[in-house]
Amino acid sequence: MKLAYITYQMQEKYTSGTAYDEDAELLRFLKQKGIHIEQEIWNDPGVEWAQYDLAIIKSPWDYHEQIYEFYWWLERIKALDVQLLNSTDIVRWNSDKHYLKEIADAGLNVIPTLFLEKGTTPDISGLFLKLKTEQLIIKPCVSAGAKNTLSIPIDAIETYRDKVFELLKEESYMAQPFMPEIADGEWSYLFFNGKFSHSLLKQPAKGDFRVQHYHGGTISKVAATPEQIKSAGLYVEKFAIDTLYARVDGVYRNGELYLMELELIEPYLFLNTDSKAFQNYYVALTEIINKNGK
Repeated sequence: MKLAYITYQMQEKYTSGTAYDEDAELLRFLKQKGIHIEQEIWNDPGVEWAQYDLAIIKSPWDYHEQIYEFYWWLERIKALDVQLLNSTDIVRWNSDKHYLKEIADAGLNVIPTLFLEKGTTPDISGLFLKLKTEQLIIKPCVSAGAKNTLSIPIDAIETYRDKVFELLKEESYMAQPFMPEIADGEWSYLFFNGKFSHSLLKQPAKGDFRVQHYHGGTISKVAATPEQIKSAGLYVEKFAIDTLYARVDGVYRNGELYLMELELIEPYLFLNTDSKAFQNYYVALTEIINKNGK
């Protein structure tokens, strides 16, 4: 069986600040295990996708900048009967943060979210009241890496109103209350084929709320308790049970996990933070291959 390992055209804005090349290390590990796998760029017009039996989405980190091209590529993969991990349906669902409403409607904890649809001019003051906050976080529904993310204090509504309206001309956004608990760190729980693998804590730079490394965030390996694993696992059991990988990102408020994102497309897996992570990934991959008879 021949596998495609999906990455993207390298861009400095996505790699700055990273010293560890997870893509290369995982690819090398899988090849050493005897997996017939080749790296391909998702939007490279020269790739003959029909030659592959299965494709693993690893890091198409620029998909949100070319979302309709990405959707077209998903449909092409599906039409060619190339099995995608994660599946085309799951990836498309997960590409738009409107999925958070579905998770919240299922009764799971999600950071309170209001959606601001494209072309609208919402009452910004009303958002503060509805979300019971004095600081709003506004970000695109289709995005990655804190792109176009605004932090708006209640005393600066007039300053940001026109900016928000301008952004809404191009795409839909979501509004959430600033969670002061982010200062304590954002937890990430990694699951492979529905099984917990490892966890870590991402903390923002002092005075910031963004945990990404290129915004000054730091990463620490922190062991999860059985209770934490169970809480994070609820999101996977309900919405990501048939996935090769899932990353549950959230913060704790009053001892309860609140989801920030359920990453099912291109999450960095932090494989270098746990000695068993590479093997856990490989075992999950082979389980899925064997299950589907590929």
